[in-house]
Amino acid sequence: MDTIRIMLLVLTVMTIPLRLDALQEDDLGKVTYDRWCSECHGVDGSGNGSAAGFMLPRPRNFTLAQYQIRTTASGDLPTDQNMLDAINNGAPGTAMPAWDDLLSEPEKQALVQYLKTFSRFFPDDEVPQSLDFGGSTRTSEEVVAEGRRQYEAIECWKCHGDQGRGDGESSPTLVDDTGFPAAAADLTENWFFNGGDDVEDIYRAIRTGLDGTPMPNFSDVLDAGVITEEELWAVAHYVRSLSPEEVPGISEVVQARLIEDLDVPRSVADEIWNETEGVYIPLVGQIIVQPRWFNPRVDGVWVKAFHNGEDISVMVRWSDPNNSPDQAWSDWKSQVVTTMEPKEGGDTGIGASPDQLVVQFPMQMPEGMERPYFLKGDSRRPVYLWEWKSDRQTALEGEARGVGTESFQAEGQDLSVEGVHKDGQWQVVFTRPLLTEDENDLDFITGEAIPMSFFAWDGDNGESGNQGALSSWYFLMLEEATPTAVYVAPPLAMLLAGALGLLMVRNAQKREKENI
Repeated sequence: MDTIRIMLLVLTVMTIPLRLDALQEDDLGKVTYDRWCSECHGVDGSGNGSAAGFMLPRPRNFTLAQYQIRTTASGDLPTDQNMLDAINNGAPGTAMPAWDDLLSEPEKQALVQYLKTFSRFFPDDEVPQSLDFGGSTRTSEEVVAEGRRQYEAIECWKCHGDQGRGDGESSPTLVDDTGFPAAAADLTENWFFNGGDDVEDIYRAIRTGLDGTPMPNFSDVLDAGVITEEELWAVAHYVRSLSPEEVPGISEVVQARLIEDLDVPRSVADEIWNETEGVYIPLVGQIIVQPRWFNPRVDGVWVKAFHNGEDISVMVRWSDPNNSPDQAWSDWKSQVVTTMEPKEGGDTGIGASPDQLVVQFPMQMPEGMERPYFLKGDSRRPVYLWEWKSDRQTALEGEARGVGTESFQAEGQDLSVEGVHKDGQWQVVFTRPLLTEDENDLDFITGEAIPMSFFAWDGDNGESGNQGALSSWYFLMLEEATPTAVYVAPPLAMLLAGALGLLMVRNAQKREKENI
């Protein structure tokens, strides 16, 4: 009897994997979706998951069968490969992550088929067909210049702006097909391009448009003979030229170059800024303390610095479509605030809010690599602040011992600033002596890794107080003067070597004469 029970148990255990495999084959798409996708896109695929209210742009509504990234014509359904590519690569510039390394190939393939079940627009007997885009044309200065002319001719600038930073005259009025605010892409940051960052990806987006968004397709313009394929490829090359050749790497150190016997630059127009490369520092929404902010406008800053042994100058620049507060953006701000803020119970957003930048340092240099809490320090490790706002052309020095404890000096400021907004970009230059008489100011010492972080706010994007963008800690390193010995030692060594060589030759000649 025991033998029979053991055999039955073994048979039962052996059949469990078979039943699981059968279950996965039938329901793997639903299981994968419910586990990984429904929190944003909703259990029914309508884009209303529990996390959707914290996102702009909103998660895709699969019931509408509108897919941005396609190789098919505008208004057409995507291919299975298009949907798989979106799953693998995510949607840069949105909350949609890349799932390539997180899901297995069977899970992704099953997920593609399951997504189709949310919409009646996917027929069983029809296979979407990709457009033939041909191959990319060669690029050159002439091609890029032609692309610029066509960029103006087909009025890309109306949304994306003259220099491509999303500050065109139509940009404050843009909404997606569901009525939510839709920001024009910043063409100077191709690493955030939804659908890919190379010329072929850009050309595809121009040809097909981004369904559900204000981005139209230009296939109709091409078919009508208003523009040729070569000219449309030239637009793609021009757009690609607006971003750096390589995606900026993350460097932990901003080097403040030493310029001896010169004044440090105090204006954004000073040509010396062109002599050094900026360091890119990414920023993210402040989502740690309430009221949090999930829709930051400023996603990164570029930082340069110089010092001359007496003063230091730090330039920070970032894309921002307007100088807040700006009446033309009041409706945009109202929409963003209405969409985002009720979830956190923050500021109502009513009233004028300037653009702001705060640079943060420790109050005193920490021991080793220890740093204060990057959210304005704490009671034990306070921070030293530089603050600039767009509604005043003065800078303030201050300190903080935690969020909401900021205090700024009313007088005796050692810090000066210039801020200039042009072509969808802020450039702000802070200048201060390395050493000051104020014991509450941080002394900037050459050769030390000085912790530094950034906070930024776009006032007309509904940002103020805790609701803005911030970075983690990076380091500012002031270049040291080259010791005189570095210049003196090599020629001195050469002279000594020459003298010793001559002495050895003479001694050898003397011994040779004595032996004769």
